[in-house]
Amino acid sequence: MPPTDSAAETTGAKAPVEHVDVLIIGAGLSGIGAAYHLQDNFPRRTYAILESRESIGGTWDLFRYPGIRSDSDMYTLGYRFKPWSGEKSIADGPSILEYVRTTAAEHGIDRNIRFQHKVVRAEWSTPDAQWTVDAERTDTGETVRFTANFLMSCSGYYRYDEGYTPEFPGLDRFAGQVVHPQKWPEDLDYAGKRVVIIGSGATAVTLAPSMAAEAAHVTMLQRSPTYIISMPAKDKLANRLRRHLPAKLAYGLTRLKNASVATAIYQLCQRYPDFMKGRIRQMQEKWLPKGYDIDTHFTPRYNPWDQRLCLVPNGDLFRSIRNDEVSIVTDHIDTFTETGITLKSGEELHADVVVTATGLNLLAFGGTTLAVDGRDIDLADTMAYKGMMLSGVPNFAFVIGYTNASWTLKADLVCEYVCRLLAHMDANGFAQCAPARDSSVEEEPFLDFAAGYVLRSVESFPKQGSEAPWRLRMNYFRDLLTLRHGKVVDDAMAFRP
Repeated sequence: MPPTDSAAETTGAKAPVEHVDVLIIGAGLSGIGAAYHLQDNFPRRTYAILESRESIGGTWDLFRYPGIRSDSDMYTLGYRFKPWSGEKSIADGPSILEYVRTTAAEHGIDRNIRFQHKVVRAEWSTPDAQWTVDAERTDTGETVRFTANFLMSCSGYYRYDEGYTPEFPGLDRFAGQVVHPQKWPEDLDYAGKRVVIIGSGATAVTLAPSMAAEAAHVTMLQRSPTYIISMPAKDKLANRLRRHLPAKLAYGLTRLKNASVATAIYQLCQRYPDFMKGRIRQMQEKWLPKGYDIDTHFTPRYNPWDQRLCLVPNGDLFRSIRNDEVSIVTDHIDTFTETGITLKSGEELHADVVVTATGLNLLAFGGTTLAVDGRDIDLADTMAYKGMMLSGVPNFAFVIGYTNASWTLKADLVCEYVCRLLAHMDANGFAQCAPARDSSVEEEPFLDFAAGYVLRSVESFPKQGSEAPWRLRMNYFRDLLTLRHGKVVDDAMAFRP
């Protein structure tokens, strides 16, 4: 798959068609990482990034709610090639956004981004061995077209234009303000006001202590609890290593340590759930007021890591509860009223501001329609190969990060594998590659995860298989062997000139 010259082709009165060797969808954490790997391995290859929004950063530019931060440490959420130099391991959103933007600027990646380009359709032509990609200019409404030899989706897996909000009875009667974290108003004034946050996930546990600093009181209303543990905001070992070792070496060692710890905790939760439930409870008893009702408010019905664990830096949520700044209420909503919420138990929560931290809507590949030789692809009929390509879809890769570890750990591995794949094609004169589905491999859900946002949409996603290379592993170290060091050629991957 030799590189080609970037050129604009004009046919009659039609708009110019720009051609690049590789087209990347999304200028967030994954897309900037993909561009770095591509230009580092293939300096002569042309590429462009299509970004539907007006700026770099993806998730970290979209979400602007108080206290937004990572729920993974930055030594694993950061890029392998770009050491995180911040003092905090659990970093705030603006610092992460600056890290992504700095990375793009340092390597000239920002010059290859086309902002306000929302990809709506991508069609592969086998005779031409290339993709034709249509994008809508969100600023003008114009449709523009690109062609590319390889297409890479780095758009994540949820909808950027709207979050998930259930139908709440009586919501129209509420006289206060209702806000979803995905569309946080810059001018929202909650100082001295009563705030109710509906939700129990990472967003809710971030918002509650952050808003408590100004609000009169914050109540976190949850239907069921989540496992929540505290983690130091600063990694003492990482900061110590940086004082005595070269930055890249210190970063690499910390990254390895943190990935190992995260994997070990996940495996312990899966193999010894009762032991880990007991251990989490022991820690919570130290963090919460004596006699606090942990069974009701902090003990889920499921086992640890059947859904994602929530991390709070330096125990800020627990400290806010001890200081009576935040209350946890576990109940179901009966109806909204003019002044707040009436619960099924009959209790009334008075509120001036209600935040619906009720989750996300999933959307595969940013809603892009994929087609091969004139036939639209039903994603539910495809199977994911190595968690990064689709059966029957040539020259296409995607990044979906881990649900049990940092997103970027998987993103880096996927990008490395794509570069190895392209190099193999170059060396052997191949122009096309596509995984061919094995009918003997049984189907399983793409994301084997019990979170509500997954269960609502997983049927519209590709399937994974019951065995390798179709099984989507949530294990960084196994993927490390497969994607960074494993064979590029196997029985499932078909190549052609």
